[in-house]
Amino acid sequence: MKNEFLKYQAQTTSHPLALEVTRAQGSYIYDANGKAHLDFVAGVSACTLGHSHPNVVEAVSKQAEKYMHVMVYGEYILEPAVTYTQMLANILPDPLESTYLVNSGTEAMEGALKLARRVTGRSQIIAAKNAYHGNTLGSLSLMDFKSRKAPFRPLLPDISYIEFNREDELSRITDKTAAVVLETIQGGAGFIVPEPNYLEQVRKRCTEAGALLILDEIQPGFGRTGKWFAFQHYNCIPDILVMGKGMASGLPVGAFTASGEHMKLLSRDPELGHITTFGGNPVIAAASLATLKTLRDENIIDDIYEKERQIRNRLKHPYIQEIRGKGLMLALILKHEEIANYLVLESAKKRLILFWLLFEKRAVRITPPLTISSEEIDKGCDLILEILTSYKQ
Repeated sequence: MKNEFLKYQAQTTSHPLALEVTRAQGSYIYDANGKAHLDFVAGVSACTLGHSHPNVVEAVSKQAEKYMHVMVYGEYILEPAVTYTQMLANILPDPLESTYLVNSGTEAMEGALKLARRVTGRSQIIAAKNAYHGNTLGSLSLMDFKSRKAPFRPLLPDISYIEFNREDELSRITDKTAAVVLETIQGGAGFIVPEPNYLEQVRKRCTEAGALLILDEIQPGFGRTGKWFAFQHYNCIPDILVMGKGMASGLPVGAFTASGEHMKLLSRDPELGHITTFGGNPVIAAASLATLKTLRDENIIDDIYEKERQIRNRLKHPYIQEIRGKGLMLALILKHEEIANYLVLESAKKRLILFWLLFEKRAVRITPPLTISSEEIDKGCDLILEILTSYKQ
């Protein structure tokens, strides 16, 4: 199907990997020849429970038999969505209690930006350099890469940037700032974790200035770093939490959560302050609920630190300069870009799925399903070391 794929389906690059998928199960994706490919990427951190987890499949099937789309978001009471948002509120600290369900992480970020401006009555947004929050016009405005933004201007005005992990730049947060938007762990930049006390100082400065703190947990959320959400490592509670990717173990979803008092502002002056047709879709909500329950009931998050330790201990090689990230959100930083490219492409030939990061060209992501076994980790790490050893400069 490769020719049809390239001709009829719009592409994002001129060189897609073009693996023809026939099925996927657990930590493996199967190609048209029935061969298994070990997945160390999990749909770019989306397949939290691996592929076609039986709990998720059962929840989706049962809900699809009852009803699917019935009405635009927020009008009808749909049991999977209500139960899910209630369970999420029980997991999250105060004041994060009210969740708006949407279709993707980037839409969740759009809603969060609108909410911040609505709450504060201010327009200025401060984002971090080397950040990535999505590709719709609002989310793209938060990116400081001029070459990526230039073809799509004009974008949102009144956006400025600070350096992640630089406390001396926090004075730029003022009484004109509506919100500071940060990834709890910077993704596209190379899985950069916050320095000790950095997020605490951001939180303190936002409170002093009356600005809202928006934390983007689209990638590190739902157990990937060893806690439900990465901000729980850093003694910093956001005003608005943005989620997506791993929420539904492979189905399209996003959400943003805030206090009930703040979230009510989207329903008046004007009404329909944010509206979406398919947000809160009952089938997607059922998958999200099954994911949350499985993470909780099977204690999957408890094993993440050990799996991280295993990967870090196994992946020692002269070409690996460091391993960044936390939990199962890890990035190998290679000596140079050519080695990173070689590793990803040679791994594909050996049926190990690896992938790049957006901005850090020396990085190769390791974000497998949280359910990956110790044996599967060993298998993937062995292949990575074998491929790096075979590289000839």
